[in-house]
This record gives sequence, structure tokens and C-alpha cells, in this order.
Amino acid sequence: MSLYDQIKEDMYRAMKTGDKLRTATLRNVFSALKNRRIETRRDVSDAEAQSVLRSQVKQRQDSITQYQRGNRPDLVEKETAELKIIQEYLPQMMNAEELRSLVAEVISETGASSPADMGRVMPRVMAAGKGRIDGKLASQWVRELLTKT
Repeated sequence: MSLYDQIKEDMYRAMKTGDKLRTATLRNVFSALKNRRIETRRDVSDAEAQSVLRSQVKQRQDSITQYQRGNRPDLVEKETAELKIIQEYLPQMMNAEELRSLVAEVISETGASSPADMGRVMPRVMAAGKGRIDGKLASQWVRELLTKT
């Protein structure tokens, strides 16, 4: 079953069980997936669905940051709950040590030696991680490891 179909099915299940938060979250995600389907005029692949989900995660993270600055714990709690629901559909992210190891490996493969080489390293790191990498954290590791060498 495709990710698109899984989310659709889970949304209907949440509706039937009366889980309002899950229903609202999955409706929002499903709407974004349908919009992508309309834009591309074809079915959404799992890779595209994951891309849409990652953008939904990023939106929630940005909202959480803004609500924390605005001292709105009620909205932070709601966005955090939505974030957890969306993350259920994404592959498990690499932990910090796995990511650091991957970055070090790519740096040695490319022969990068200074922060100016970051443009050569980052695309390879992101490709090697296949959607399991937080780009912001990867960028920090690359920058840190390249300034040490």
C-alpha cells in the first residue's frame, strides 16, 4: 500500500473512532498530498509523499518555535502532538552519532579540507542519507568537521 493510501485509510479510521486531533492532522496532510497530486497531474510516489510530509514537519517545527517565543504553551502542545502524528509516516531519522559518522566518511571520500568545500560534501551526505537526515544538523556537523581539519 502506498503512503498516500495509508494516510487516507488512517484518516478515515481516525474519523470513525472520533480522534479529532488525528483526524484534523491527517486531513491537513492528505490535503497537501492531494495538492501535490494535482500539481504533478499523476499519482504521488512514496518519495514525493515523504517530501510533502517533511515539509509538513518543518512547518510544525517552525510553528512550535514561534509559539514558544509568543508564550503560547497551548498551541505548542497542539503542534507537538501533530508533529508526532506526521512523523509516524516518515522513516526513522539518523541519530547524531550515525550522522556524524556519515559526514566524516563523506568528507574523507571527497577529500574536503575546508568550509569552502561544504558545497561538495552536503549533496553527497544528503544523498547517502536518503531522507533520514536532518539537513540543519548535517550542515552543522559538516561545518564543524571541516573547520577542525
